[in-house]
Amino acid sequence: MSQAHYFSQDVPPLEPSELRPVDFRVLGHAGVQLVGAAGVFSHGKLDLGTKVLLRTLARLGPSYGLPAEPGALLLDLGCGWGPLALTMAALRPTARVVAVDTNPRALALTKLNAANLGLDNVEVAAPADATALTGIVRLWSNPPIRIGKAALHELLTTWLDRLAPGGAAELVVGRNLGADPLAQWLGSPGGGARGVTRRGSAKGYRVLSVTPS
Repeated sequence: MSQAHYFSQDVPPLEPSELRPVDFRVLGHAGVQLVGAAGVFSHGKLDLGTKVLLRTLARLGPSYGLPAEPGALLLDLGCGWGPLALTMAALRPTARVVAVDTNPRALALTKLNAANLGLDNVEVAAPADATALTGIVRLWSNPPIRIGKAALHELLTTWLDRLAPGGAAELVVGRNLGADPLAQWLGSPGGGARGVTRRGSAKGYRVLSVTPS
């Protein structure tokens, strides 16, 4: 299992004996231990990019910039064991939070962590099961840059095209992994001529806020 790639859809089912503590506490749920497992991205801790994203969004205020409307559709793209989806759900308990990942282990872990936190507004879905999702008000993601430029562009185009009018995506991307060229592409006609703003930059990462064209 140690060699399983975390983008893979072909991984063994998650066994209880494989669960490991994760060094992360969701806002307002400091006493609950989250879990990860091998074969899922950054399974034992919060990765640096996601940490930078959350710290940057925290500067927007206690709500992290999330809308207050009940039923608002919030999406975590590439959820891993769920830190972004769980944070969204804790901040906005009346929102509908959907966590999407290709890796079934990631979905199982996010579902388990949400249940342990008592967050009943979190859903998990593989991309093929989430094709009807539209009207996304906020999308948070540490996107899988290493899948390659063409695949990444296709992935982002698919999901950014589902943003609601007035919606936004908050992405964290490593500078050395092409954050600036990606921002340029997203703002170009080929990338959908979207609005792109750099929210912040720290520890080798850029946080990009992307709005519909």
